Amino acid sequence: MRHGDKNNNLSRTASHRKALLSNLTCQLFMHKKIVTTLAKAKAVRPYAEPLITKAKENTTHQRRIVFSYLQDKEAIKELFDVISPKIASRPGGYTRVIKLGKRAGDNAEIAMIELVDYNEIYGKGIEAKEERVKKTRRAGGARKKANAEISAVAKEATDSTEKIIKPEEKKKEIPEEKADNSNEPETIVLEENETVSKPNDEPIGIETPEEDATK
Repeated sequence: MRHGDKNNNLSRTASHRKALLSNLTCQLFMHKKIVTTLAKAKAVRPYAEPLITKAKENTTHQRRIVFSYLQDKEAIKELFDVISPKIASRPGGYTRVIKLGKRAGDNAEIAMIELVDYNEIYGKGIEAKEERVKKTRRAGGARKKANAEISAVAKEATDSTEKIIKPEEKKKEIPEEKADNSNEPETIVLEENETVSKPNDEPIGIETPEEDATK
């Protein structure tokens, strides 16, 4: 009886199933994605992911353990040298299964299993996540930051308005001074020794004897 048996035997013997999963895993590491039936894709996933986790530690011991599963030197070289550095920061979940519908011949469900980090369509918009800021129970810190930002913005606004107003005030002051100067009567101050002469070079205010006789 198969009560509690969660492994899908895929209608094969133990040795045949082991060889099948080993070959599919090698092809997955070499080509980064393969198309197979949905049942086989789901069976490969728990077989391949522990091997990828072992590849994070690039030692001779781990290489020998993985080789005992795959029996393929080229696949192991690709896994440890190419795939391992790329998935180093990922804590599990290295593969993705995508359903592709049903096969035309026998109506079997087809699926594609691929390595997540090698998908160009899904991985385009993914960026490095920003580190989360630690939340504290103190509410005053956030308020202080907000108040400081508001005061800084207000200072910048006042400085900019002062810079704009000052040149205009100077421009306004200059014409006012000119207007004040224009209203003042012109005064001529003469020194004691200076004399104002007429056009005929005769001094003004001094009458000659001839002018007295005519009067």
